[in-house]
Amino acid sequence: MVQAALVHALTDLGHVVQAVGTAVAALREAGTNELDLVILDLGLPDLDGVAALRMLRGVSNVPVIVATARGAENSVVSTLNAGADDYIVKPFSSEHLAARINALLRRTGGSSVAPSEVVVLGDLSVDLAQRIATLGDCPLALSRREFDLLAYLAQRPGRVISRRELIQAVWGHPYVGDDKTIDVHASWLRRKLGETAAHPRYLHTVRGVGFKLAAPE
Repeated sequence: MVQAALVHALTDLGHVVQAVGTAVAALREAGTNELDLVILDLGLPDLDGVAALRMLRGVSNVPVIVATARGAENSVVSTLNAGADDYIVKPFSSEHLAARINALLRRTGGSSVAPSEVVVLGDLSVDLAQRIATLGDCPLALSRREFDLLAYLAQRPGRVISRRELIQAVWGHPYVGDDKTIDVHASWLRRKLGETAAHPRYLHTVRGVGFKLAAPE
């Protein structure tokens, strides 16, 4: 089986591989786990591959390589427009795929965060490599998206980040205006930081603009 052979080859090259057989399973993995990269075969049994790609982009900004038998230019263009970062046309060798994976990870910074990269703001510590946040001596139980939001703000301490920038950088899709997604996640994050919008310590709302993260004064 082609999938099994690729999993074996990529595992031998040092990658940790999670293989799934349907679009629904892939979307579930991307929405609940921290992935460095997705290889998406357009020949899916349950959904059109391009539709699945657009749905994936709704839940994750993970880099995506599309594997396709459709080598025509218009097919490639539509795939890239739907959110793919790269594509590879079947048939291909595992060596060719591995080279594409390594090139894309270099471009996107996947798995390249320095192990010692820790942001500290007052009693709040955010370990970007380990994806661990602590307040004082207590680890914070953050969802994947809550940590992504916190990490993005923590790397820009004291700077006001617009809603447009956050929705594009953290959620990976265009800002369309009245999007409550950021407000909901900010509210959840504040609760775990032990604060409220009315009495913020770390996470501050700048009305009409966005948010900023700063150490308490």
